Amino acid sequence: MMDELLSLSVQTPAPMARARQRPAVTVMEPPTAWRDPENESPFFEPIPVRVHTLEGAGGVSLRVYDAGDVYGPPLFFVHGFSQCHLAWRRQFQSALGLGFRLVAMDLRGHGLSDKPRGAYGDGRVWARDIQAVISALELERPLMVGWSYGGMVVADYLRHFGQEHVAGVHFVSAMVKSGSEEAFGLLSPELLSLIPGLFTEESGQSRTTLETFVSLLHHQPVSQETRKRVLAYTEMVPAYVREALGSRAEDHDDVLHRLTVPVLVTHGMEDRMVLPASSRHILSLVPGAQLSLYPGVGHSPFWEDARRFNRELAAFAARCW
Repeated sequence: MMDELLSLSVQTPAPMARARQRPAVTVMEPPTAWRDPENESPFFEPIPVRVHTLEGAGGVSLRVYDAGDVYGPPLFFVHGFSQCHLAWRRQFQSALGLGFRLVAMDLRGHGLSDKPRGAYGDGRVWARDIQAVISALELERPLMVGWSYGGMVVADYLRHFGQEHVAGVHFVSAMVKSGSEEAFGLLSPELLSLIPGLFTEESGQSRTTLETFVSLLHHQPVSQETRKRVLAYTEMVPAYVREALGSRAEDHDDVLHRLTVPVLVTHGMEDRMVLPASSRHILSLVPGAQLSLYPGVGHSPFWEDARRFNRELAAFAARCW
């Protein structure tokens, strides 16, 4: 079941030697996993998705998904804690694909990417994974979209590779610091109460905790099918990965203060995971950043109000290139 959910494809054999890292690529038919019965695609035929497998930091295998106009300006989506590329279904199956190249990865430890132990505490590792995707897919000045913990990963990249090769940054319900009293103060009490269960290896307690975690992702009701699908890929992340992410201590305020590229900050006002105060904190550090707040929306504005989110992202992108 999970193979179908997460769009497995047959990989082509790699040549014996290459001058530079390139991904193995298969052009595939639109997978069932991208279908969204609550918000059907405006197109008669779902948009095909190209699947790549490439090598990240330390030889970790990363799964990357790529759709839309291959020659268009690239939008690079980075998902959050214990999620995967499928979080972006309502972007990949939208009109954004008519003018942009849409790229989403499964972060290390998530989805169909490798899940090694002891490989999550160093920001340079996350940064090198992002750089591996940019390099292998030859993305020219991508606009980075970081959701939730994905904001941390995007900031890791900016710290270690700079902002010179990105067109802009879109922080979505994002974290930019962790492991400190200030960082914990930007998370909801509901999320913090789940911490012991998120890290346990005991299957019964873990399942119950993850069901509650998934319920916090949205403020507006979602279908039972969507809830099951999200829970399925949430459970694919091992407890040791979640614990490693939760134990990390990092503060990217200095990185944000130096940003000069365009920045958009988006947050749902009913977020029960990362408080809107986190986005206001980002706004206070980044000169000229724009803030977009979504009333009646929770932690996933790109899902709960996809039309507004996609429209605002396209308008923001027009400022970046």
